[in-house]
Amino acid sequence: MKRTRNNRGIIVTLNGTSIKKGFVLSFIGFMLIFLLSGALTSLKPEYQISSKSINDLTKGISGQSFIHLLGFENRYFIQDLAEEAKPPSISSIFFKAATSINPQDPRSLLGRELPGFTLFDTEILVAGEGTNYTTMPIESPPPTEVLLEEREASIADLNDLNKQPENSVEPPIASTGDRKIVYIYHTHTTESYLPLLKGVTEPNRAHHSEANVTLVGDRLGKSLQEKGIGSNVDKTNFMKKLNEKGWKYSQSYSMSRQTVETAMTSNKDLEYIIDIHRDSMRYNVTTTDIKGEKYAKIAFIIGGKNPSHDQNIKMATELHKISEKKYPGMSRGVLLKNSEGSNSLYNQDLNNNAMLIEFGGVDNNLEELYKTADAVADIFSDYYWQAEKVDAAQETEKK
Repeated sequence: MKRTRNNRGIIVTLNGTSIKKGFVLSFIGFMLIFLLSGALTSLKPEYQISSKSINDLTKGISGQSFIHLLGFENRYFIQDLAEEAKPPSISSIFFKAATSINPQDPRSLLGRELPGFTLFDTEILVAGEGTNYTTMPIESPPPTEVLLEEREASIADLNDLNKQPENSVEPPIASTGDRKIVYIYHTHTTESYLPLLKGVTEPNRAHHSEANVTLVGDRLGKSLQEKGIGSNVDKTNFMKKLNEKGWKYSQSYSMSRQTVETAMTSNKDLEYIIDIHRDSMRYNVTTTDIKGEKYAKIAFIIGGKNPSHDQNIKMATELHKISEKKYPGMSRGVLLKNSEGSNSLYNQDLNNNAMLIEFGGVDNNLEELYKTADAVADIFSDYYWQAEKVDAAQETEKK
């Protein structure tokens, strides 16, 4: 019996055209990836994708919206949300991510289209009485000629200013001794107040080489000393130094930074740094009445470009809370500035206890400013001595 064996095999037909197409598509794909990678890595640092970029992209999305998004995958996340909480608009989220425009905040569009509008790009971290997005502190650079000229007879009688009543207080219970732990300076040194100047009515011309924010700094320093807190008041005229070096007004903080760094190096006891400024807002925004007396309002400004600004925020928030208890309405709150139109660093990266405080506005007089300086010294004293007690208690526990 003869067996016949049939060999069966698989016949594969290859189409040359299909191979060519696949090769071409693969090559194009690799080239696109290569070009895209090159483009991303060659971008300037500020345009490259980073964790900060992702953070900036998502920080406008509320926490409630994130919880709703997580709830699409796991219903457990949304069980504690309030019944009235509505799911986020997916189209709105994608529109915001793609255009950086928030439909609920017109500033996100106007800030990029109108010259100078980004100066108002300030975030209210802690709102004080009357603080909203229409009453933000304004950093108003003076005209160049105002910085260059030395006006005569424009200042009110300095002798009368110096006759302002001083505080009569008892000697402090506690003291820092010879240690100067607070450093006070004035980056925009010539910022002044209209009531101190004769014949000046325009807010943007409220600048003077003598009658300016250094008077407030002097008063604050003396009041701190009376509270037993050693302080050093630096009255370097940074505007004059800018003119001498031919620097622009926008470089003011770079100029003052050099002096602050020198102060920190020469004084190892220095713990707190205060930069005193004056707001350009008018009287109704920058003044409050406390028990029948007028006080210039203050505002704590935080530089958002400082990578460790959370620490500065923490201290400013504590000072605001103490102010609300002892001098309700005096603090306008804690405000975060982080826009291309402003410095948004304010030398606060040099020290976690650095702060910029706006004292009043162009219309506040010296009596109101002095009362506020005394009140700030009182507030800071409470904060400082309480912090000292906490530190002492912690040291005792360690031992």
